[in-house]
Order: sequence, then C-alpha cells, then structure tokens
Amino acid sequence: MSEEPAGRDTVIVVSNGIGPGELDGVRLPAAGHVIAADGGAATALELGLSVDELIGDLDSVSPRDEARVAEAGGRVHRYPTAKDATDLELALAAAVSREPPPRRVVVLGGAGGRLDHLLAGALLLASPDWAGADATRTQVQAWLGPAKVTVVRGRAGLTAAGPGELVSLLAVGAVARGVTTSGLRYPLDGHDLRPGTTLGVSNEFTGRRATVSVTGGVLLAVQPGKLQ
Repeated sequence: MSEEPAGRDTVIVVSNGIGPGELDGVRLPAAGHVIAADGGAATALELGLSVDELIGDLDSVSPRDEARVAEAGGRVHRYPTAKDATDLELALAAAVSREPPPRRVVVLGGAGGRLDHLLAGALLLASPDWAGADATRTQVQAWLGPAKVTVVRGRAGLTAAGPGELVSLLAVGAVARGVTTSGLRYPLDGHDLRPGTTLGVSNEFTGRRATVSVTGGVLLAVQPGKLQ
C-alpha cells in the first residue's frame, strides 16, 4: 500500500496517556473519522481534531471534554470499568470494523509512561483480530511518541524523512515467513524472521521510500525517529 490514502479513507485513533510534547513534529494525516480512547479525547481536542466517537470506561476523560465531544455531535460509548479489553483495544476494534473498511487506521500514542502499557499497545497493533482487515485493505499504523510503527501483513510501503533513517523489522506472535525488502541498506530476500531475533534490527533507508513484504505471519516495522 504505497499510495497515501485520501483523508476520508483514514481513521485516527487517539489513545490515553500521551504526555506533553510527545507528538511534537508528527505530521497528522487527514482523517475522515476520529476515535478517542477515554482520556485520549483531551489530546485529540488539543490537536484540533473533531472527535466522532469517544470509547472507554471514561474514568480518565474530564467531564468537560466528554461534554465537548457530545455537544459537537460525537457519539459516546461508555463501557464498565471491569472489562476484558483496554480502552485502546475497544477503540481500535471500532476503527477496523467500520463500513466501508478504512484504507488506513493511524493510532496516536505515547512512548513514555508505563512500560507494560507501551508494550501491550505495540503488540495490540499486530493482533490476529485485525488480520482479516489489514491483510487485505486496511493498513494499521501508529505514532508512539516520535516512533512510527507499521504493521506488515502481505506488503507495506514505508516512507522516511531521508536516507539513513533507521527501521527495525520485528516478528510478532509467530515466524514471519518470506520477508523481502527493497529500499533498505541491508536487503532481505525471502528470509524467515522468528520472534526474538535481532536480524531485522537497525536497518536503514537508502532513499525516502522502501517496501517490506511477507508471505506469512506479521511484522512490526518500527521507525524509532530522532534519538534524544
């Protein structure tokens, strides 16, 4: 999916727990639909996004922000506090299940805070629950602070600021089979990457665009962004 989807074909999901300045420099795509996961409504509104849906147990969103969403015509979906999924998972499920299916879902999240939340959120992107969507039409991506994460099932196009930008390819859940790349300094041609291997870590773009494909399994292509 190398073409940039039109705004109407993109859904933005804003998670809770994004710290001040964590998304500085991130270029937000145009979106046809915006979903806030609980306290993510505050960040969405600060970014000037119009929230179409607010989802979660609503223990983190302020009454003022909840009211702003509702008054602007956004739908509020309240779940019990004791539930089997995080607010972000509920919001992502709502995004990928929209009809017609979006061509791209972009999650906005933080890179700081609790490590368990960061890891769970990153692994959530590659969940087999979205396999039917992102293997065919919907591309799932995320900005976790300055890091850009792209889920690769089948084939995905990656864009960098310029040559030399880092990208790591990480297998999730099972062996990613037949990994083939173009536009990267250290090419892979039909390689199998198992979870835990470091073979795909710290590759580099040779230009501004690259492609990654797999014949089976799933990868997270992580562009860590600027190192502080």
